[in-house]
Amino acid sequence: MKKIAVHLAEGFEEIEAISIIDVLRRANFEVTVVAITNSTEVTGAHDIKVIADTLFEDVDYQLIDMIVLPGGMPGALNLKAHGGLREQILNFNDSQKPLGAICAAPMVFGNLGLLKNKNATCFPGFEDELHGAIITGNDVEAADHIVTGKGAGVAIDFALKIVEQLEGKELAYELGKKMMVK
Repeated sequence: MKKIAVHLAEGFEEIEAISIIDVLRRANFEVTVVAITNSTEVTGAHDIKVIADTLFEDVDYQLIDMIVLPGGMPGALNLKAHGGLREQILNFNDSQKPLGAICAAPMVFGNLGLLKNKNATCFPGFEDELHGAIITGNDVEAADHIVTGKGAGVAIDFALKIVEQLEGKELAYELGKKMMVK
């Protein structure tokens, strides 16, 4: 069973976080919701409070197969500022372990130099943060081990692309069909 850590920072985009968590759990992945704050209660960009499963410092990243970052503001900036998370992302990248970010959050990967010469997408206005990326403007992009998405409206498609990358097109198609996703 794939183990995925979805990271929440104060100001995260609620639609992205919850949609991604839900779809990945429907795929029977073990999803751990990780707070990068001092509390498991994290407040989203639209004042919705979510209780994470655990705190960042309590996660054994050796047991995690993929790191996922929902966007939102100032959530994406808070993710970018977290030194421990940046270190884990670099470790995952060095090992070619899967990484995913949507909306403004691809800037975390871009600022770490992980998107150079890779197709990527993000919320309009954050393109300058994707240093060296080939910005496509598509809803979702998968380049090597990195998946990026444009924003809240494509959160389910983004999550289904993760399912496809980790378990194949058939499972992603079947999940999408059951959820009435075109």
